[in-house]
Amino acid sequence: MLRRCGRVVCSFMKKTIKKLPESKIEIEVEIPANEWESFLNEAARELSHSLKIDGFRQGSAPRNIVEREVGLAKIMERGSELAVRKTYVNIIIEDKIEAIGQPKIIITKLAQGNPLVFKAEVVVLPEIKLPDYAKIAKEKKPKTKNEIKISEEEINKSLEWLQKSRAKFITVLREAKMGDRVEVDFEATLEGKKVENGESKNHPLILGQSRFIKGFDENLIGLKEGEEKNFSLVFPDDYQQEDLAGKLVDFKVKMNLVQEQELPELNDEFAKSLGSFENKEKLKENIKQGLLLEKETKEKQDWREEIINKIADKSTMELPGLLIDQEAEQMIREIKAKVSNFGLPWEKYLESIKKTEEEVKKEIKPQAEKRTKAMLILREIGKKENIEVSDEELDKEMSQFLGQFPDGEEAKHKIDTEQLKEYTYGIVRNEKVFEMLEKF
Repeated sequence: MLRRCGRVVCSFMKKTIKKLPESKIEIEVEIPANEWESFLNEAARELSHSLKIDGFRQGSAPRNIVEREVGLAKIMERGSELAVRKTYVNIIIEDKIEAIGQPKIIITKLAQGNPLVFKAEVVVLPEIKLPDYAKIAKEKKPKTKNEIKISEEEINKSLEWLQKSRAKFITVLREAKMGDRVEVDFEATLEGKKVENGESKNHPLILGQSRFIKGFDENLIGLKEGEEKNFSLVFPDDYQQEDLAGKLVDFKVKMNLVQEQELPELNDEFAKSLGSFENKEKLKENIKQGLLLEKETKEKQDWREEIINKIADKSTMELPGLLIDQEAEQMIREIKAKVSNFGLPWEKYLESIKKTEEEVKKEIKPQAEKRTKAMLILREIGKKENIEVSDEELDKEMSQFLGQFPDGEEAKHKIDTEQLKEYTYGIVRNEKVFEMLEKF
């Protein structure tokens, strides 16, 4: 029996698929000698395009002439690449194998006039046995909806934050006090030797709000611009930089600048300066609605996390390490994006936390595994419930994402559209799965 595989006809091709541990499969394929020969012919034609042979146009030399020029080994090497790639892709499509990443290929038989035999080992999406997720969703659904309240204190705290975010700093010639913004040169030494990353020039900080060890800010109080001070501090026993933990470190500090914080008055004018607010009361109402939405969103997210964790606890699957690694990489990209938003280079961030990227990746691995499991469960529920995402829904979500960029059209060219589409499809589908679970 003949069947068409891409541009070639595959007759009597043999294949066996075997399950392996860690959510992998092994596909063993035997391509008949006559089909293998057609791939060798195709390889020779392809190679002839790069040859200049007297009496022949480029790409038109017969196989025996090409073989004489480049050698049989070269033709067989290229022919096997073509055969494996085309055959593997067709098997993946026809058998609906949900492969992840690139396969590991081993050619076990390669000879002219004989069948070509190869093995492909590839990671696949795992088989998942789900519990009664509808029952779990019903059991975890709150009997009565909690009334979400926003206190006056919460509103005032948000107002204070807005007030401080609009503060002005005025340079003063007095002694520094708590709440002042200062700039200092400092140098840290341990037993007379400079501490790694323990030196900075014109380092800005707000006294009482810095992330230095306890006692550093307090030692700066009372210093005027141009004054210097030496002091020593004992680092905490659990300090992340082990060579400093529990050690007495000497500091030499010079005060370069003292600035006083000037807060704007919380009145109607302040409210108007923040946007289209008629007065302070309108601003407070807007803050209240924002806090309300924030709490409602958190309550929903907490419920969803509880549900998916409960379903995950009662599900069985063999998680592929490759998927966990991919999720860990995605999480690293997310952290990099957040760090970048704060205007901090990634290398500087790693220096500040005293860790390498590999150490960060290792730390987030358990969370990556959790996220991977949740993703696979949501995907499986979506399949079982026949949850689809329409082109309109996909386009709308993608447009909203691209709309975050100053130039949406330019962003389209910089972003892998297919990858974005796949990612967006998952986001919309997962939202639909959660909405379905909430209705049980």
